[in-house]
Amino acid sequence: MSDVVAWGIFLAPLTAFLVIGLVIRPFLKEFPKLSGYIIIVALGGSLVLSLIAFRSVVTDGTYLSAEYTWLSIGDLVLNVGLHIDPLTAVMIVVVSFVSLLVQIYSQGYMQGDSGYHRYFAYMSLFTASMLGLVMARNLVQLFVFWELVGACSYLLIGFWFHRPSAAAAAKKAFLVTRVGDFGFLLGLLYLFSQSGEFLAEGLNVLDILDIHHAAEMGYIAVSTATWVSVGILAGAIGKSGQFPLHTWLPDAMEGPTPVSSLIHAATMVAAGVFLVARMFPLFDASGSALQLVAIVGAFTALFAATMGLVMNDIKRVLAYSTVSQLGYMMLALGVGAYVPALFHLATHAFFKCLLFLGSGSVNHATGTFDMRYMGGLRKVMPVTYVAFTIGSLSLAGIFPLAGFWSKDEIFANLRIESTILLVVAVIAAFFTAAYITRVVLMTFHGSFRGGADSDPNADAHVHLGESPMVMLLPMIMLAVLAVVAGVLANPVIDLGIIPAHWLTHDVFHEHAEKFDMVIAIISTMVAVSGIALGYLIYRRGIDEDFVSVTLGRKVSGIVSRKYYFDELYEDVITTNFLYRGVFKILAWFDMNVVDRIGDAIGWQGRNVGKIIAVIQTGQTQIYMGTVSAGLLTLFAVLITRGL
Repeated sequence: MSDVVAWGIFLAPLTAFLVIGLVIRPFLKEFPKLSGYIIIVALGGSLVLSLIAFRSVVTDGTYLSAEYTWLSIGDLVLNVGLHIDPLTAVMIVVVSFVSLLVQIYSQGYMQGDSGYHRYFAYMSLFTASMLGLVMARNLVQLFVFWELVGACSYLLIGFWFHRPSAAAAAKKAFLVTRVGDFGFLLGLLYLFSQSGEFLAEGLNVLDILDIHHAAEMGYIAVSTATWVSVGILAGAIGKSGQFPLHTWLPDAMEGPTPVSSLIHAATMVAAGVFLVARMFPLFDASGSALQLVAIVGAFTALFAATMGLVMNDIKRVLAYSTVSQLGYMMLALGVGAYVPALFHLATHAFFKCLLFLGSGSVNHATGTFDMRYMGGLRKVMPVTYVAFTIGSLSLAGIFPLAGFWSKDEIFANLRIESTILLVVAVIAAFFTAAYITRVVLMTFHGSFRGGADSDPNADAHVHLGESPMVMLLPMIMLAVLAVVAGVLANPVIDLGIIPAHWLTHDVFHEHAEKFDMVIAIISTMVAVSGIALGYLIYRRGIDEDFVSVTLGRKVSGIVSRKYYFDELYEDVITTNFLYRGVFKILAWFDMNVVDRIGDAIGWQGRNVGKIIAVIQTGQTQIYMGTVSAGLLTLFAVLITRGL
């Protein structure tokens, strides 16, 4: 595989960003669709090159690892370059393909928006940053693109910055993810401080492949591997919206729906799972860090699923669904199920992108995201209805859709590794099937309940009817993949189309190597039971949910308030503890200690100045006399010492 192919994958969307931002937006505004066409061509090129790279890596076994020396200080050499192995090959295909479909969809969704060119410039940079992240050769380069992805998410979540809610959501996403990124940075600094362990073996402490080799050969101390892995995990928790840094992700729905689709399917949130997968040998060398990944993932999967049961905003239900599904991926990585985790990441990208685009199509017609004001849309939006239903069934894990195969692979490995974690995952799957069934029924079944005309919080109007073909085509393509991707790319079923072992790793764990019929039956029963429960709850009325029916409205109110984590973080920790407590103490210390020390130094300098000012008379003879006296004194001292 040529270096040109690898660099082209990354440079195509980056070039689109530069052209749109520096040429089209300032000089060619009168061509409203030009930006969209440019990014589609650029991402189409990236996709073609990604498929070439994927074939070369997976079929021919030809990896690419190109690097160039950027900085050399003593024994430290910092290189920049690209690395494409099976993990990267999968990610670049998923990112470029999903992003291409989202940009096609955006042609219809963003039509007429005053920020049309700005939108596509941001989306180009967003995609380029994610591609640069997954192909990064060293941790410094990865961290730079990691931060660029975060910056782009800030710009896109707050795209409609004139809305206070969008501006607040962008700021929240930026600040919360910074907490995790600080942990990531500390992990990198600690790893750098242990560079002696690498230099002794002739390895580069910042090179990802060298870190893999050092971890697999036992060159890294267990304590070092643990602390560095915990720091990396903190960054992944923040980016992937895992507990306890999950609060920013639902609020990210304030951005345009295609942005939500890209963030929640193939870019920002997937970056956290990718990071843990990329550094998997380091986590494996620690052992305890890998257990922590499993615990965080299991808890998040169940925790987020409970909130999906009570939300009435269709995008927020899907947002908590994303948090929950990412928890599954983290859980799989935590028990060593590396391949199933990445398999689920790929299938999830397809059906979750489909669901978000479907919600945007619904909003395009109804003017609202509140499901209480929808209903009956299957009659006027049949294509959207069928596509959204396919994505929902895939999310629920119904055979033979993609979600069934990838989720069952995780369950099969949990059956080997931990019964407790398997039970938690199964309960979360039951809740998943229940809340997505509620979404489908409230949105598309029953009678229409007025849309934006009835929603007091909506600022749009009702335009009932199917979305234009430019929005439907990406949904149809994703619906097809939500049906067939699980079979075509299944790591335990070889159909000869995609090699069964398309994603491998050097770290060996006990994996489920064949289809587990027992798990498949249990999983199907759980999914069907969840769907039945969702239907029964829907029959009780649109104001009912699983939690209110089973545990009462007070408990449902607690869950719908997201367990008061926003209040905990913003009111208790930020306002009362930090602002009114720590910051006021620091302010008092600054005013009463630091300032007084500075004032005292100033006053002493003034007093010394007053003493010196006595001899500053302005009379030349006094100055000459003083100098003469000084010289005589100096000569006297020298003569005395000489004697």
